Amino acid sequence: MSSVESSKDFEQFRDELDAVERRLAGEIDPGVRAMVVAGAVFVLLFSLVLSHAGSARGFDVLLATDTTRIEHIGLPSRIFVWFVVVFGIGFSLLALMTRRWVLAWIAVAGSAIASVFGVFSIWHRQTPGLGNYVGAGPGIGLIIGTLAVMVLTFHWIRVVWSRTTMHLAAEEQRRNAAAAADERDRRRLLGDS
Repeated sequence: MSSVESSKDFEQFRDELDAVERRLAGEIDPGVRAMVVAGAVFVLLFSLVLSHAGSARGFDVLLATDTTRIEHIGLPSRIFVWFVVVFGIGFSLLALMTRRWVLAWIAVAGSAIASVFGVFSIWHRQTPGLGNYVGAGPGIGLIIGTLAVMVLTFHWIRVVWSRTTMHLAAEEQRRNAAAAADERDRRRLLGDS
């Protein structure tokens, strides 16, 4: 078989190899961290059942019931709960089930913002309101939810970074193989053996 025929055969499979590589580049492998992420998601769900402030539970904050008005639940707590539900629970579960890199990044970003709003919500519950109104302090559900979303953010960041490191190593191997093939072709063309 001549080198022209072998290069045509290789070119035939190059498109397939590139497609497989692109598909793999868009995937993550959380490994053991998948259990930690799933546990954190469960804790976030559990925190919505617990008190966030006084008699207002997480689901009350999410659904804006009358209890939230009575307990003077502010905007930071509402934003926190929505970010927890959408990003901490929703996108985390989607990323775990589909193992898509983009969904993991969205879960990281949303969980990080939820962490900030969780801390802000705790601080907000400890600050007197207008007219020196002092309501119930932060509930156990708010505190547990904030800690859980911080753990979730940390582990998603580790999963996304490990994916990047793995793919950088694969790219380096591909570059080395291409350089070796170019050197082999150069030697063959120049008659060096």
